[in-house]
Amino acid sequence: MKAGPRESRAYQRLHAKYRPQTPLLRNVTVAFLVGGTICAFGQLVYDFYLGLGFTPAEAAGPLAGTMIFLGAFLTGLGVYDWIGDFGGMGAALPITGFANAIVAPAMESKREGLVQGLGTKMFEVAGPVLVYGLTVSFVVGAVRYIIRAY
Repeated sequence: MKAGPRESRAYQRLHAKYRPQTPLLRNVTVAFLVGGTICAFGQLVYDFYLGLGFTPAEAAGPLAGTMIFLGAFLTGLGVYDWIGDFGGMGAALPITGFANAIVAPAMESKREGLVQGLGTKMFEVAGPVLVYGLTVSFVVGAVRYIIRAY
């Protein structure tokens, strides 16, 4: 039997009354601090590559590779899971969070083998992001090409 609108509203009021309140200010502050720390570390790595003689454009690639490697490495050690639990969106938003999103499902299913476990689960979360990103970049590139052609 389906609940009517009156029962549904009564349940929603009851649920709102007993639901634990989210510490919004704490969550936002911690996310800002964790994300800012990751980005500040990324700036140090960027400055390191600039100090090696890379131009700013040349340093961007090694910086991204280093941060992705560190995110994947810390995920493999189980450290990034703790950072993500503590920092919330502050840990998920930087490129290290994307590396975590790729490596974590693969780590969970490594017992299933290289192909069925690591190979397929690695793109479970990241696959749609990659497909959407590539599709949008193709469309934007095509529109830019058409605009510049005329």
